Amino acid sequence: MRIAMLTNNYKPYMGGVPVSIEHLAQALRAQGHEVYIFAPTYKNQVEEEYVIRYPSFPLSIVGAPVPNVFSSIFEKKIIELGIDVIHVHHPALVGNVALRLKKQYGIPVVFTYHTRVEAYLHYVKPIEWLEHATGIIGRYMRWFCNQCDMIAAPTDGIRDYLVENGIKTPIEVLPTGVKEEAFYPKPEQVREVRRQFKGDADYLLCSVSRLAKEKNIDFQFEGLKLLKEKLKVEGKSFRYLLIGDGPEQGHLKKKIREMDLENEVILTGRVENEYISSYQKACDAFLFSSKSETQGIVILEAMAAGNPVIAVDASGVKDLVENGVNGYLTKEEPMEWANQIATVLLDELHQTQLSYGAYITATKYSENQIAQKAAEAYNKTVCYSHFQVEERTWQFERVWMRGKAYLWNH
Repeated sequence: MRIAMLTNNYKPYMGGVPVSIEHLAQALRAQGHEVYIFAPTYKNQVEEEYVIRYPSFPLSIVGAPVPNVFSSIFEKKIIELGIDVIHVHHPALVGNVALRLKKQYGIPVVFTYHTRVEAYLHYVKPIEWLEHATGIIGRYMRWFCNQCDMIAAPTDGIRDYLVENGIKTPIEVLPTGVKEEAFYPKPEQVREVRRQFKGDADYLLCSVSRLAKEKNIDFQFEGLKLLKEKLKVEGKSFRYLLIGDGPEQGHLKKKIREMDLENEVILTGRVENEYISSYQKACDAFLFSSKSETQGIVILEAMAAGNPVIAVDASGVKDLVENGVNGYLTKEEPMEWANQIATVLLDELHQTQLSYGAYITATKYSENQIAQKAAEAYNKTVCYSHFQVEERTWQFERVWMRGKAYLWNH
């Protein structure tokens, strides 16, 4: 099968959507499919086979360039390559390109609902105000999803959310898969990370996140301040690695100083994907507080490394974390979150049990299994799309024949 993946952002931009696209594309190719990624042009991009770069404007939305949706390269390449199905990863810009190509050439469109859009409206204040006043974004999302031939929901919870919000298009649950190497980080890299960052602390903790407002990182620092005080009573200490970069970096550095966490919190900056699993494996637990996730691939990657996850109970996350099995979910209350982290760290046996449970959970999401499921969903969508075309053709021919008979008799 020939698949075109359309995205508003991709490498070198770092984020959950580019990672998800890359994982799925590579796994599908390994199973014999042709997958082409249509991605925007960046100044510091690296040319890759199967990645088709379209022009973009030197503007920025959440750190990514704005696609030139009027470029002829979309239509030219998709027809030239004989694409069977378009898998679009954003509802606007390239999302509109996908619907236009569907209308012109009858190519079925699959859309992955990666992002709770309402969690990102603070980046564009006029639109945020407009959404609060009119609900126009919600209505647009409903319209867009119902124009597609299939929706891929990362979790059962997101599927239920979409159904509750009036989505009539067939929905398949299709999580982001975990790469095989995430389960087997290199031991020498793991030892180096632990040596470099743990120091004389008793525990090494981490999180992987874009440093942005919607990730709720301020909450983490409030909780870590309480955790520091609680562990001090037990004669214990910790270091916390916050892996990633983003627009809130300056604010977070200031927050660290204000909360006297300079000895505990380390902002590592961006870490290349191939090293993330080594950072994860070097740590004793993974902490998370975002409420804007649809799945949270970083949680599954942490579990693949055997990390128990302590997170705020929120959409996407609660489909993965099971209390007492692979981690814990708490209310968005700093004391409760800090207490749960301390409870896990101070009970070594229970921490080991949670670590094993986390690993077992991650094995259910290997990228090969997910790619196979995606291919089946594509086939189903293509077949259904062709059936609809044939049915419309048959209905047209029936009406035409009736009209012809009427004219003949009159």
